[in-house]
Amino acid sequence: MIIEIDFNSDEALYLQVRNQIILGIATAQYREGDSLPSVRQLAEDIGINMHTVNKAYTVLRQEGYVKVDRRKGAVIALDVDSMQAREELKRELKVILARSFCKNISVGEIHGLIDEIYGEYT
Repeated sequence: MIIEIDFNSDEALYLQVRNQIILGIATAQYREGDSLPSVRQLAEDIGINMHTVNKAYTVLRQEGYVKVDRRKGAVIALDVDSMQAREELKRELKVILARSFCKNISVGEIHGLIDEIYGEYT
């Protein structure tokens, strides 16, 4: 598992870990049933505190991307509650689209970006 942390970023470290794991799932780098490294191992590999990795795993579990198995640890297990996922996406997109509107980014440009990025996952 390759996770790169930007220690100069304003984004919290646990969110960087979370986001990279989600991107890895979307790009099929990680698949359903794959075990994630132990909290201790991943913390050592990327040079961050174990509590930070634990927080990332907890958020991933709460969001339905992983399950914790007593024998295997954290395992990719997608909970596909599409209604909840749509509502979460709508909340997040409202802010992103408002920011885009304030920066005068057109609807056409947004659609182009969505097509470009979504194409990376198929």
